[in-house]
Amino acid sequence: MLLLGGALTLGLLGVLLIQAPEPTRSVDEVMNSPSDFIDQEIALRGEVVDGSIDSNGSVFLLHGLDHTVLVDYIDASVSNGLGDNRTVYAQGVLRYLDGEYVFEAQIIKTSCPSKYEEETPVE
Repeated sequence: MLLLGGALTLGLLGVLLIQAPEPTRSVDEVMNSPSDFIDQEIALRGEVVDGSIDSNGSVFLLHGLDHTVLVDYIDASVSNGLGDNRTVYAQGVLRYLDGEYVFEAQIIKTSCPSKYEEETPVE
């Protein structure tokens, strides 16, 4: 009986390790060496560049401290709240298309605005 319990435990650990999610990477981490991530499914986080959302083209720019990447979200499931300067978690594949890196998003989640954020005064 003890042997069976040990085997089940090892089996469960194996399944968890095989299905462990990819760690979320920052825009800077990915764009410091983008060739390491080409054609791989990754999870990416960054902040939407102010004024970069193009709803017609379904693209926006996501930035870190030093780097920026174009995000194509035409086929993505997008949570409510995609907007300028919002922190975004995106899951998808990094591609190199026409001399430019493009992150083809499959899922985009935005952070919720904090109740502690300063509100913009109404004029």
